[in-house]
Amino acid sequence: MSAPSLCVIGAGAIGASVAYHLAASGRRNVVLLDRSDAPGTGSTGAATGGFRAQFATPVNVRLSLLSRSKLLRFHEETGVDPGYLPAGYLWIARARAELEALRGALEVQRGGGLSEAREVSTEEIAKLNPWLRPDGILGGTFSPTDGFIRPRDILEGYLRGAARLGARIGWSTEVSAMTRRPDGGILAVTTSRGEIQVEAVVNAAGAWAASVAAMAGVDLPVAPLRRQVAATVPTDVLPPSTPMTIDVGDGFHFRARDGRVLFLLPTPGVPGRPYDVTVDPSWIDRVTEIARERVPALGGIAVDRAASWAGLYEMTPDKHAIVGAAEKCPNLYLVNGSSGHGVMHAPALGQILAEMIAGERTAIDVSALRPSRFREGAAVEAPELL
Repeated sequence: MSAPSLCVIGAGAIGASVAYHLAASGRRNVVLLDRSDAPGTGSTGAATGGFRAQFATPVNVRLSLLSRSKLLRFHEETGVDPGYLPAGYLWIARARAELEALRGALEVQRGGGLSEAREVSTEEIAKLNPWLRPDGILGGTFSPTDGFIRPRDILEGYLRGAARLGARIGWSTEVSAMTRRPDGGILAVTTSRGEIQVEAVVNAAGAWAASVAAMAGVDLPVAPLRRQVAATVPTDVLPPSTPMTIDVGDGFHFRARDGRVLFLLPTPGVPGRPYDVTVDPSWIDRVTEIARERVPALGGIAVDRAASWAGLYEMTPDKHAIVGAAEKCPNLYLVNGSSGHGVMHAPALGQILAEMIAGERTAIDVSALRPSRFREGAAVEAPELL
């Protein structure tokens, strides 16, 4: 009889990272399941590829720094280039309260080890991003080691590495039920290809994580949220080295990628249609107007509506991930709700989950992300856009 499996549900960047790290730790009973028929059809494939350590909470700074250290070894370990380009993240404040929020976050970042992050003046902002209209900018912060990654390549690297180390990957495999043990743990997972006896289950189902947890009787506060991306027609108006530039006030941000300029603006989800990934034409009109006003060089550059897209964030009430064993279901491990930071934190989260399952001390302290924190009234507190 084969040994019970370590079953990872969801083969996006986080799930693939968990499977890889479990296999790399010597486990030979790892199975990674996904209902899609090919890699990259979910949130990972829709990610724009930003990477930052400029967060306002210590745990997110720690996750980013661990991920960055792993990105620097990624090619050596997996044979795939993750595309890490330290072009920087430039945060812009147009109001005094916004600048104070950035300064508060800067203290957290430096305390967490991001010593290169710094406050920048309006003069330095003009040098870092000369395409910005300077009107109304009071100041900002910048870290030169933030920048960009290639989400699909990170996914490919972890999938290749997991398979090479013996993990089994099942595409087009839908999980429909879980059988519980008398002690509350999971005994088996029922899939469209049969039943799998399990040692442990990892929920890495992204925006669909709540429905997976519900199969085990676990209430998981994770909900999908649509994020839209407008892409220009091909242009070289901004070089690829342009830093990701973010307005603190409304969250408008932009970057150059693959010979186009991408701009984004957070908006509420679609009422009654939580998994909607269509792009709202009126949103494209609005974000294009903002982009042209704040970045005059884009004034004559058309938006390619056919090349624009939307994807899903997996949101928690405090916009921080949930990481650890579920309450009352000790062999169900949750790695959900990264709230837009899943791909960038995938290297760290995969390692941490593998350590948790092995009963080892984790590389960094993620106790702030424990599943019980909402019941305990200990949600992570952070400024809205940081």
